[in-house]
Amino acid sequence: MATEEKSKGSERWTGAITNLTEMASNLESLQKLLLKKSVFVDEETFAKASLSSEQARTIKVLEQRVETLERELDAAITAAAHARSEKRQAEAAQKAAELHAQEVTKELENTTKVFELHMEELRARQDEISKRDKDIKLLEAIIQTLGGKDSHSTHG
Repeated sequence: MATEEKSKGSERWTGAITNLTEMASNLESLQKLLLKKSVFVDEETFAKASLSSEQARTIKVLEQRVETLERELDAAITAAAHARSEKRQAEAAQKAAELHAQEVTKELENTTKVFELHMEELRARQDEISKRDKDIKLLEAIIQTLGGKDSHSTHG
């Protein structure tokens, strides 16, 4: 078991040394590339270039923020237009409901007036029937009275 651990440890060291060697080679290649392509400037020029670079990054971030805000504004405008449209529809529905309620109320009032007229007509006819009924009873009483006198006078 100790031999296995030594073997694994040795493999790790070999891998690590190989990685370091590759990194050193890559670093050397990068250094050569920089020496060939790079331009050396004084500190003032470097500071100005760094400032310009930082400002360019800041401008890029701000442009992205502006785009985001523009998209949010467009979404808010669309939502507001949708809300206005829904409000207009609700107002139109409310007006239609109010007109319908007025029509129903008017129809109910008209029905009530017609009902009252029919009731007056019925009362008038009932009064007329009662009056005729009294007249009929009176005439019957008169006829009985006269009929009774006739029967008394013929028998007497």
